Amino acid sequence: MLVHILASGSEGNSVYIQTKNKKVLIDTGMNYKYLKERLEEIDVDPSEIDSILITHTHSDHTSALKVFLNKHNPEVYVDEEMLNEIPFLKEYTNLVLDFKDYKFEDTIIEMFHTSHDAPASRGYIIKENDESFVYITDTGYINQRLFKKLYNHTKYVFEANHDVELLMHGRYPQWLKQRILSDKGHLSNAQAGFYLSKIIGPDTKKIALAHLSKENNDPDIALKEVKSILKENDVKFNNFVIAKQRERVEL
Repeated sequence: MLVHILASGSEGNSVYIQTKNKKVLIDTGMNYKYLKERLEEIDVDPSEIDSILITHTHSDHTSALKVFLNKHNPEVYVDEEMLNEIPFLKEYTNLVLDFKDYKFEDTIIEMFHTSHDAPASRGYIIKENDESFVYITDTGYINQRLFKKLYNHTKYVFEANHDVELLMHGRYPQWLKQRILSDKGHLSNAQAGFYLSKIIGPDTKKIALAHLSKENNDPDIALKEVKSILKENDVKFNNFVIAKQRERVEL
């Protein structure tokens, strides 16, 4: 299974996953030109994308979707609640609505709910034989009932959005700080470390810390805090990468 993070951050988010039978995009943030260029770097034409999985309707995850669908015809995974926020999808015929598990030959796609201030927000798990990938960003917390489902996957893209001290002493207005810190906001570095300590398993190979705030975080701070919390919880794991806003990163 190949995983390439095409963009990650407040400007836009998109991840490319390739299995033997499927070429998938999770989210289509940024713009079509940017996504096309990043895909072409790995010899993938956008027309080859079989499926687009939408995590939620905010523009940093959907801004290129309309142009992409005007040019190509992938199946799009959404929830009916999302259609009111992305009205042009109501006219699109190749939709996969309200699914939980989806299997295509050896590729399995599973959905799970996240907690964000957008309708029907979700994360995804993609499995192929003995490999699996988890994508989880834009959530204020992770329900412990999901720990078993999220445990011991091969690769993760996992949100570490902000450092709480940087956020609280930063220039954001108070309402925005409270939104980010809320149960429907974003995971902090400390929360990322705690949740990862519950779900990293013996088969976990690599983790990308993702959706880092440009204003309220720093890659070195995020990595240091996550590793520190893992150590406190007796979890030995060091193979991290940092997902970037305007640079493709292979996971």
